Amino acid sequence: MEKHIYGRTGIATGNYLNNPPRFVSKNTHWEFNIDKANQLLEEAGWKRGSDGIRAKGGKQLKLLFQTSINAPRQKTQMIVKQVCQKAGIDVELKSIVASVYFSSDVANPDTNRKFYSDIQMFTTTMGAPDPEDFMRQFVSWEIASKENKWQGRNISRWRNDDYDSAFRAAERELDPVKRAALFIAMNDMVVGDPAVIPVVYRPVVSGLSKQLKASLSGWDNVLWDLRNWYREA
Repeated sequence: MEKHIYGRTGIATGNYLNNPPRFVSKNTHWEFNIDKANQLLEEAGWKRGSDGIRAKGGKQLKLLFQTSINAPRQKTQMIVKQVCQKAGIDVELKSIVASVYFSSDVANPDTNRKFYSDIQMFTTTMGAPDPEDFMRQFVSWEIASKENKWQGRNISRWRNDDYDSAFRAAERELDPVKRAALFIAMNDMVVGDPAVIPVVYRPVVSGLSKQLKASLSGWDNVLWDLRNWYREA
C-alpha cells in the first residue's frame, strides 16, 4: 500500500499516534502472514467450506468493508479483499459517495459515524502538535450514538475503562515525560485490542517557489527571498 498507492507521503505504520516523536510507541508490531492467519483461524474452529469460505457454528466468515469513493481507498479495499480470500474470509466491498459518507445527516444510514459495517476506512487528522484532542476519539463519553445524534467523536464505539482513566490522568499530568507515557499507553490499547488498524500516516508537505519574493509593508527596501523553503510536519 505504501509503495504502490500512497507513495512517499504515505508511510506504513503500526501506530495510531505517529507524531510528535516523543509520543510515538515503540511497542507495536504488525505482521503480514497469511499462513499464520490460516493457522489461527483453523485453531479457532473456522473451517473452510466447499466454496473456500470459512464457517463456524453454521455461520460463514463474511465481512462488510465500507469507505468513501476515492481511487486510493478503492485500491486499498481490493488488496484487503484479495488477501482475506486467501485466508478464507469473504469481504464485501461498499463504496459510498464522500458527501454522503461524511455527512452529519442523522437520517442517513451510510455515514461513517453510524458505522453500519464490520470494517470501515477513512482518514483522520491531528491538527495540533499535542495529541490530547486527537486521542479523545476513543474515550467512552464521546461514543457516537442515537442519543447524541451520532455526533460523538468515538465512531468505532469502542470502550475501555483503562483508556478512559489514562486519558483523564493525561489531562491533569504536568510532567511531560509522564504525560507522553500515558499517550503511548493509550495508543497501545487502541492498536492492541484492536479498535483500529493503522494503515499509513501522511505527513503534510508544503513548499514555495524559490523565485517568490515578498516585501514587508512599511519597511522600505526590505525583501525576503524565500529559497528552497520546505516543511514537513
